[in-house]
Amino acid sequence: MTRRTRHQRAAGWLWPLLLVVLVGMTGCQSAYFSALEKVGIHKRDVLVDRVEEGRDAQQAAQEQFSSALEQFRAVVQVPESELSQTYDRLNAEYEDSEAAAKRVEARIESIEDVAEALFDEWEDELSLYQSADYRRLSERQLRDTRVRYAEMIEAMHDAADSMQPVLLAMRDNMLFLKHNLNARAIGALRGEVEGLERDVAALRQRMQAAIARSDAFIAELGSHDAP
Repeated sequence: MTRRTRHQRAAGWLWPLLLVVLVGMTGCQSAYFSALEKVGIHKRDVLVDRVEEGRDAQQAAQEQFSSALEQFRAVVQVPESELSQTYDRLNAEYEDSEAAAKRVEARIESIEDVAEALFDEWEDELSLYQSADYRRLSERQLRDTRVRYAEMIEAMHDAADSMQPVLLAMRDNMLFLKHNLNARAIGALRGEVEGLERDVAALRQRMQAAIARSDAFIAELGSHDAP
């Protein structure tokens, strides 16, 4: 059973879930998270879900950029008579890469929103403990979780930032190719493909590091029940 299926069953009723959606559309994060908690979905659960979504978005982006690179490689191999048709495919790959980068950035932003809310709540609730031992344990868990989160989100930003130089290089080549569908353009692109290969290789390396950090953070967050 998936995480979301468990959450939906815990809610029990359709209208609370509709309320969550409507509140979420208003852009008020605190009201949104409060509505989720009323149906049994806590900030920790939301954070895990969003980290998973961010990881999946990065995996998809990694694959998309590799696909775009393959199309750039193909362009320099086609005869001039087929360049116009190949350009259309290459442009589609570029647009898909740009969209994938935007999805990654949006996922990172959504992770940061819920993480901030979770850590603020966790910090505030430390004062509610009567047991000094429990409070110290929770403080240590909070501190450790913040450290792991900081490492993960930094890796995610690093991976997201590495997409921009690749997109800019792709766009430059797309613009040049658009107005020069001839052998000269193919010759120019041949000199650019090697640079793109290096950039995409570096991007994939950063993506893999961020994905590994995400998996480790998800595992750690599920290893204890605080706050």
